[in-house]
Amino acid sequence: MKRISTDAYQALREALPAVTWYKRNYESLLRTALRDHPELLAGLNFSDTKRAVADQLVGQLVRQESRYQEATLGLMLEIASMTTFPDIARLTEPDRTERVAAAMEAVARLQAVTTAFSDDIEERERIEAAQRACEAQAQALRQFEDELAAIKLRFLELHAATDHQARGRAFEVLLTDLLLLYDLEPRLAYNTELDQIDGSLTFDTDDYIVEARWRAEPTGREHGDVFKVKVGNKGKNALGLFVSIQGFTSTFIEAYNRGTPFMTMDGADVFLILDNRVRLDDALRAKKRHANDTGSCHLPLSQWMQT
Repeated sequence: MKRISTDAYQALREALPAVTWYKRNYESLLRTALRDHPELLAGLNFSDTKRAVADQLVGQLVRQESRYQEATLGLMLEIASMTTFPDIARLTEPDRTERVAAAMEAVARLQAVTTAFSDDIEERERIEAAQRACEAQAQALRQFEDELAAIKLRFLELHAATDHQARGRAFEVLLTDLLLLYDLEPRLAYNTELDQIDGSLTFDTDDYIVEARWRAEPTGREHGDVFKVKVGNKGKNALGLFVSIQGFTSTFIEAYNRGTPFMTMDGADVFLILDNRVRLDDALRAKKRHANDTGSCHLPLSQWMQT
């Protein structure tokens, strides 16, 4: 930022003793405005006249401009923004009118010489805010990638599990953690009067019920038929997401190739998402669009990525 002009320093020197009348208010104003720099306040003799204190303070600011430029500009802009002068307003006439006029004139002179600095500060604050936003976004992305990588590691470890029932339960938890990472408002397994539901999620204002399976063999049509009934029991606007790590049989896919209330996701899809090659939200949108356009429940993400 450019150096502060002599006129600006002089306008500050004149305005400081003009905007208050009583020494106690004057001292309070400076102690509040410069609370982050007690070393500046320590050298001021507030028992002296207000003008003498202003001369002493501004002298320090001029001599150490490289150190206190930001504090100086902050003080200038604070004084320049004053529109009322409460302790002067308590004076009796004609002193009140004269002193208020003098304060307003001093503030106006300070405003005139600090306008350019105010614009510079606003631009710098805008740039700094943009930088902070970028840094926060980068930090959030790093955290997201770290959490996704941890879920991927759990997924790979589950492939070595020998207790298939325990693996299935662990996969349901893993899937819920993945949905949480994408802010899809997942709900863990629950029971209704009619069905047992592995979980649910909310995405793009739609509610989905989730079926999660990790068996030794592909999921057959009979399981799709059962899931179709579960989705239907949730209401005409309900959607479904059937996740089967071992995939689906050809009869399953053929049965739900011309009209489907749910979408499918297999192990290859899940790996692409956990490997951060496809975002889960993008995958859900693509699969829903495919189901709406074709009536088919099944869209491999590897195929979609090539389109």
